[in-house]
Amino acid sequence: MALRYIPLALKHSPTPKIEHFAVLAGLDAAVRGTLITIMPLAVYDALKDAQSTSAAYFAAGVVSLIWGLMVPWATRHIPRRWAYTGGCLLYVAGMALAITGTAWSMPLALMCNAMATATVFVCFNAYVLDYVDRANLGRSQGVQMAYAATPWTVGPLLGVWLHDHWAPAPFVLAGIFALTLLTVFWVLRLGNGKQIARAKAPAVNPLGYLGRFFRQPRLIAGWFFAVTRSCGWWVYVVFLPIFCVEAGLGDKVGAVALSVSNAILFIAPEINRRARALSVRRSVRLAFACGGGLMLAAALLSVLPWVTVALVFGASFFFVVLDVVGGLPFLMAVRPGERTEMSAVYSSFRDVSGILTPGAAWLVLFVAPLPGVFAFAAAGFFLCWGIAGSLHPRLGVQRPSRGREEAAPD
Repeated sequence: MALRYIPLALKHSPTPKIEHFAVLAGLDAAVRGTLITIMPLAVYDALKDAQSTSAAYFAAGVVSLIWGLMVPWATRHIPRRWAYTGGCLLYVAGMALAITGTAWSMPLALMCNAMATATVFVCFNAYVLDYVDRANLGRSQGVQMAYAATPWTVGPLLGVWLHDHWAPAPFVLAGIFALTLLTVFWVLRLGNGKQIARAKAPAVNPLGYLGRFFRQPRLIAGWFFAVTRSCGWWVYVVFLPIFCVEAGLGDKVGAVALSVSNAILFIAPEINRRARALSVRRSVRLAFACGGGLMLAAALLSVLPWVTVALVFGASFFFVVLDVVGGLPFLMAVRPGERTEMSAVYSSFRDVSGILTPGAAWLVLFVAPLPGVFAFAAAGFFLCWGIAGSLHPRLGVQRPSRGREEAAPD
């Protein structure tokens, strides 16, 4: 996005609008989308060994998980605006390290990017919960996905193309996007959010709020939905391309499938409208059931490679549906006084899935061929389908008393 166009979309108002948060989400997606395909290749090129590359990603996942859980504690001592700023600068530091491309700098770049993602995600969700009312959370998720559609569609192929022409190019571009994200954040003047959460309470132990999380079944269920959805994407992004190579389909099929799947994000607002009309519970259950069924079918029909690719690609549509509405059970259950803390817990789904999926696949491959990973993902989706049956039937359904509030322009 050219800087000269920013003022048209970002006219400041006392209350940030849904579209403002969508711009931030889109720029964050531009950073990560540019790196999603090239970063694993760059780490592998630097370390020269698949096992070392796996160890680097595992270490980055652990560091990111711990870091993300510490962000709420940090924001009690550091204003949230500076925490968000620090996250953007961690992106820039990660890009600077990645440009050097050495065996010691690439793992550090991976860790910086993981910490940046966790910090930005926690602070961003806290801002959204501060300024977007419950009736509009679903619409906010849909608009964010729509703004992120282009970066996630173009980024994977663009990163590889730039790297082929000049190795540092994708990292330079991602660094520019990170600085643009920081600039737009300060233009919006979000400050430190609404300060309504226990202003005079003593500082909480960094992990003390986990006890409150585990005492709220709705939060646990919502978090588990996010972990399982993310595991599905891990299988799609990592193991489908490997399956294509082993089946003789080439190394481009998986990358093209990912870009096409990400293009579904363009219709995220429409998906959100349909899902909210159906109710969150029914939409979430339908997405888990259909996604799991297609993944299981892909495993059973793996002797037909193109059919398997088509089935897994079809499952990715329901992954997108879960991206749009799957987070609502958690976000709608968060208490106002725990926004930052529970945003940190929620953000851990990415790191947990990044640790869980490779570990589970490693075990599955001891006893089954690669399509067994698809079957394992299907089992997780069916489990979530069962758990989602306990959600309130009217979750996310517009209430008559809130009709005017939801219909109000943003």
